[in-house]
Amino acid sequence: MIDIGVNLTNTRFDKDLPAVIARAQAQSISALLVTGTNVFESKRAIDLCQQYPHYLYSTAGIHPHDADNAADNFQDQLITLSESKCVKAIGECGLDFNRNFSTEENQKRVFSQQVNLAEQLQLPLFLHQRDAFEPWFKILKPYIGKVPAMVSHCFTGNKAELKQCLDAGMYIGITGWLCDERRGQQLRDIVKLIPLEQLMIETDAPYLTPRNIRPKPKSSRNEPSYLPYIVKVLAELMDYSELEIIQQTLINSKKVFNLSANYG
Repeated sequence: MIDIGVNLTNTRFDKDLPAVIARAQAQSISALLVTGTNVFESKRAIDLCQQYPHYLYSTAGIHPHDADNAADNFQDQLITLSESKCVKAIGECGLDFNRNFSTEENQKRVFSQQVNLAEQLQLPLFLHQRDAFEPWFKILKPYIGKVPAMVSHCFTGNKAELKQCLDAGMYIGITGWLCDERRGQQLRDIVKLIPLEQLMIETDAPYLTPRNIRPKPKSSRNEPSYLPYIVKVLAELMDYSELEIIQQTLINSKKVFNLSANYG
C-alpha cells in the first residue's frame, strides 16, 4: 500500500514521528507521500524525506488557505524545491471556497500559476477542491493531457463532479471520509463508479480518522497505519476485494508519482 497524502509536518506528529512511521511499515505500507501546503512546509517535507530515503516522498505547493501569503516569487521557490529527487508532484493546490482563508481572487491566481508550473516541470498535480468545483475545473481544463497526471486529493464531491473528473482522466484519492456514514454517505453511494485504474488511497493524517477502527483509538489523531481501514470500506462498497484494491492502487501510485521500484 502507498498512502498518497500524509501531513507529517503537522505539529501533532512532532513527539513520536519515528513510531508513527514504524507502525506504517508494520502495516505493509511501502511508501508515504508527505503533503506540502506552502513553501515553508514543503521545505520541511523535503527535510523529512531526506531522513527516510526511499520511504518518504513529498509534494511541493501552496494550499488555497495559504494563497494570501504566497510570495511574489513563489513559483521560483517551488521550482527550486522541485529539484529535490523526493518531490513527486506540485501541490497541494486548488480552490477552497468553503472556508475562504484566502481571497477567491488570490486562490485562483496562485492555483493557476501552479497548474502552469506543473506543465512546465512535467510533474503531476496534487489537487484540493472544496465548494469550488466549477472554477477549479475551468482552470484545470486547458491542461488536461498536458501534465503527467491530476490527482483529486480527498475527493468528497457528488456524482456529476466525480464523472467529470473521471472523464478528464483524473485519479481519485479516497480518505477516511468514506468511513463516516454521517457525512460521507454521498461518497459511499458513488465510490463504486471509480475504475480501479483511477483509484488511489490516502489517510490525510492527522485528519479524517476512519470511524470504523475497532477498538476506537484513544487519540483522535489519524496516522498512516490506519490506511487498511479505508481499504476495508472500499472493498465493502466496490466490486473488488481488498487485495485487488491494494495491488492496483499500488500500481497507480508508483506510476503517477514515479516511485522507484525498490523503495522500502
